[in-house]
Amino acid sequence: MNLRPRLLAGLLFVCSLVHTGCAMPIWNPNPDIRARQLIYSSEGLRHIPEIWERIWGLELPDLATPYRVHGGVI
Repeated sequence: MNLRPRLLAGLLFVCSLVHTGCAMPIWNPNPDIRARQLIYSSEGLRHIPEIWERIWGLELPDLATPYRVHGGVI
């Protein structure tokens, strides 16, 4: 008969664990060290737009659209 309160307590415990965040922080609490860590980690992310453009060919000229012409006799 005590299964329901235990189940609800366990569910509440699991839900509270999900919403608390990480138990061990990723970044150092010291602002100077944290700024250096953020710069180092974001340096690799800085090149993503250039890689994305190179993969999709966005820096190439668009050859799919023809030149605009008058269409009539000039």
